[in-house]
Amino acid sequence: MKLQLVATCLFGLEKLLGEELDALGLRRLETMDGRILFEGEPSDIPRANIHLRCAERVMIRVGAFPARSYEELFEGTRALPWEDWIGKLDAFPVKGHCIKSKLFSVPDCQSIIKKAMVERLSGAYGIRWFQETETKYQIEFFLFKDTVSLMIDTSGIALHKRGYRPDAGAAPLRETLAAALALTARPRQEILFWDPMCGSGTIAIEAAMILSNRAPGLGRGFAGERFRQISAAAWADARAAAEAAVKQNADFEVWASDIDEAILDVTYENALRAGVEEYMNIFQADVRTLKKPDRKGSIVCNPPYGERLMTSEEAVQLYRDMGRVFRDFAPWQIYIITSHPEFDRCYGQRADKVRRLYNGMLPCNLYQYFKPKG
Repeated sequence: MKLQLVATCLFGLEKLLGEELDALGLRRLETMDGRILFEGEPSDIPRANIHLRCAERVMIRVGAFPARSYEELFEGTRALPWEDWIGKLDAFPVKGHCIKSKLFSVPDCQSIIKKAMVERLSGAYGIRWFQETETKYQIEFFLFKDTVSLMIDTSGIALHKRGYRPDAGAAPLRETLAAALALTARPRQEILFWDPMCGSGTIAIEAAMILSNRAPGLGRGFAGERFRQISAAAWADARAAAEAAVKQNADFEVWASDIDEAILDVTYENALRAGVEEYMNIFQADVRTLKKPDRKGSIVCNPPYGERLMTSEEAVQLYRDMGRVFRDFAPWQIYIITSHPEFDRCYGQRADKVRRLYNGMLPCNLYQYFKPKG
């Protein structure tokens, strides 16, 4: 049975997410900001949830239609085959977003969609009252430019919550964004990957997971595991295949250092939970006094933005010091993400490429230095 599926992501990660879908052999149908529509079988839902590093959620699109009025929204929702998914005792809460549409009230849209679903399911099951005591099918609507997509979330807890990071430190970077930074740097076995301001270790851990081919969803569960339409065998097979694909005794090393020695215990515990501690060298170091190792390498880091961990003036001085230190690391490639608007001026070098990304809702730039100088 072919399904239309949706993978959502942080703005700016669509290209990387699309490449991940391609690698899984899944056919992309449409790409827009923050989401990709693709085609798959029910058995592809476990695979997507377990393997996608840059996705926030994987959802089933039950249908899409124009909704310029509440009547259109009601009738279009009622026409969809909700009984194919939702049993008479199942829960089906509704939430969603309205963007650039005539219908802009989220609570009103929630109410209309819920009423239409109840009417459809009442006709299918011959009941008027739904107890909603069994499996939860979270309904998500996305109303954009007067067209609504109605979806069922299969992920449950957002996919960036891998399960290895209960203590994330003072200014956490979302795991999906950390994975995107690591993927952008193209980690390779023969290239040392180093985050010299690692905090709780998220970027370095995601890089180690990529290099060891450890799927990000192996350590957690998903809402879709309770769906009758997706067999337990499909989830078991997807997990077994992901486990079998993990590289054993891989030959690479990831460095994670930070000036704060206390946070490094958190880094190690996170790496242990993620199953990659054997590949990581975790140590205390001040980024302002680093020396280049005698080997090829890449630096990927998320320095303080001057908002939560230090003042703006302190951040500016840190960026100047980083520029001075990292000049001596040539021809290493350097990747730095920050929301500071004057970063490149403070750093003292124009980036070869700047990419707009979002850390949650905070707009940031990824400054990339990869071309040989001189």
